[in-house]
Amino acid sequence: MENTIKIGIVGYGNLGRGAEASIMQQPDMELVAVFTRRNPESVQVLNSNVKVLHIDEAPNYKEDIDVMLICGGSATDLPEQVPYFAQLFNTVDSFDTHAKIPEFFASVDKPAKESGKTSIISVGWDPGMFSINRVLSEALLPQGETYTFWGKGLSQGHSDAVRRVDGVKNGVQYTIPSEKVIEQVRNGENPDVSKNDRHVRECYIVAEEGADKQKIEHEIKTMPNYFADYDTTVHFISEEELKREHSAMPHGGFVIRSGETGEGNKQIIEYSLKLESNPEFTASVLTAYARAAHRLNKEGQTGAKTVYDVAPGYISPKTAEELRRDYL
Repeated sequence: MENTIKIGIVGYGNLGRGAEASIMQQPDMELVAVFTRRNPESVQVLNSNVKVLHIDEAPNYKEDIDVMLICGGSATDLPEQVPYFAQLFNTVDSFDTHAKIPEFFASVDKPAKESGKTSIISVGWDPGMFSINRVLSEALLPQGETYTFWGKGLSQGHSDAVRRVDGVKNGVQYTIPSEKVIEQVRNGENPDVSKNDRHVRECYIVAEEGADKQKIEHEIKTMPNYFADYDTTVHFISEEELKREHSAMPHGGFVIRSGETGEGNKQIIEYSLKLESNPEFTASVLTAYARAAHRLNKEGQTGAKTVYDVAPGYISPKTAEELRRDYL
């Protein structure tokens, strides 16, 4: 296909695997290569025709790849990798540390503009799809409250953060919303509850042999941006139990805007996701936005962008004419 968008993937964990699976479903995309920090021979990809190369080889593919999906973790990978790759490629990433998005945006915008590339940052479902729905529903219902609930589900970003704590061999984190608060919001009661009171966080940790469990628990519970402001419980379990009980990666959540119009009429907008695989869905969003990054770049729109800068038509494989005819 002449207009095929050529994609590269940096990082082949759960998100990178999900990205490969998503690209295979796209009518106008082709995966050129996967770049890894591991020994490339140890990485088994879904399509045996796809090259697996060491990350240091990525610059050699500057002319062969239209968009690079950066599939590392937000804690330490993306802040380093995205500004670097934005000098070479159009990029899409899933940076999800909400409090640090403004500075992350600035760190990517400069190299992307200088190199004439387009980088869409913080793509996924939150930040991403939920972000769009928060802004959309607030614009439509200016009088009201917006509530975001996450879970019950396994959070990739928070799980990645707990695994980086010294003494942790493996671990996962679940975000669990309060059913009582959800019900109050759906009833239009607009309860005055902080985001911390809307959720609890549960961690299941496999500690290294001889590790100080009290120290691990303290470090997790006091971690800024992740756990410090939440009711967090830490459970220590065996590796066997982690594999048996916590291998699936379900997630989901809701954005609910509860507002009033005109003469006090209650109006509720709700957007919800129920995901059997958090990484596969997140990767599917990244892949759709790769199409947007490619199109925006061809139009000369360079620098860092967010989902707020991308019209829905840019992420669809359909033409503007087809969208008007079939969907409007």
